[in-house]
Amino acid sequence: MSDILFIKTSSLGDVIHHLPALTDARRKRPDAHVSWVVEEAFAPLVRLHPGVDRVIPIAARRWRRTAMAPSTWAEMTSFAGLLRDRNYDEIIDSQGLFFKSALVGRLARGRRHGYDAGSIREPAASRLYDVRHRVARDIHAIARNRQLTGLALGYAPDGPADFGLERSKFVDRTAGAYGVLFHSTARPEKEWPEPSWIALGQALVAGGRSLVLPWGNEAERARSQRLAAALANAKVPEKQPLDHMARLVAGAAFVVGVDTGLLHLAAAFGIPLVAIFVGSEPGLTGPMGQGPIAIVGGSGKTPSVADVTGALAPLV
Repeated sequence: MSDILFIKTSSLGDVIHHLPALTDARRKRPDAHVSWVVEEAFAPLVRLHPGVDRVIPIAARRWRRTAMAPSTWAEMTSFAGLLRDRNYDEIIDSQGLFFKSALVGRLARGRRHGYDAGSIREPAASRLYDVRHRVARDIHAIARNRQLTGLALGYAPDGPADFGLERSKFVDRTAGAYGVLFHSTARPEKEWPEPSWIALGQALVAGGRSLVLPWGNEAERARSQRLAAALANAKVPEKQPLDHMARLVAGAAFVVGVDTGLLHLAAAFGIPLVAIFVGSEPGLTGPMGQGPIAIVGGSGKTPSVADVTGALAPLV
């Protein structure tokens, strides 16, 4: 039995984009023991994939805020101990960042694989790998993750991307039909105007749609509440960990969202979706999945409400 360690810590979209590589590895190495280092907030989602044996949460984001606290140093020591309690045959860093992932890989015991200097944004990270692989930078992130993993483990990825998340296992059949609007993102330049969301929501509600407006922080919660107040049939749920959010997303009849991690989760489940791009381009990191997907807008190209409703109509 071989021991494999993946390092892909964040962000949510990046983590979701690595799930097909995990599926590939499990199929090619069915007897392997597979571990994954991931930010603690995203650990509940990774645990939903049936191909992972052990999730090792890292709290780098939180540790940076409390770097001098004794409790932080204790947690870091405990994390290092968990990372070093196995001898890995292959360690695969698909993040490709010096501090965020390559240094983490140096703590683990085993042969370290990563991108070569010409294949990543931070070439210095490649110096910390034992084996460096060339992977084209002008292909989608999902394909890059799959290719790197295949090169490290000795196979060529084939077939469509399989995220390993069987939607039927997560759907609450008693919840009724609803659509989900992901209106918030960590980068303000990716946001779609609030009046546009209201106009879209009103059009959907007028067509008999029930809507859910999730949120992740207090600013997003306030925005969800403002939008819901302007709509006749919209609900603002309580904040939920990612494994619970996955069930909410899986049960949706459709999703409309900006360029944010949860939109990629909807794509992974194969849910019909419209992706709104405003401050970024979809080419290398846009949503991919087996369900119907429409993409509107682009960097500096804010789509209209009519663009979004027109893209959604044939999907649902």
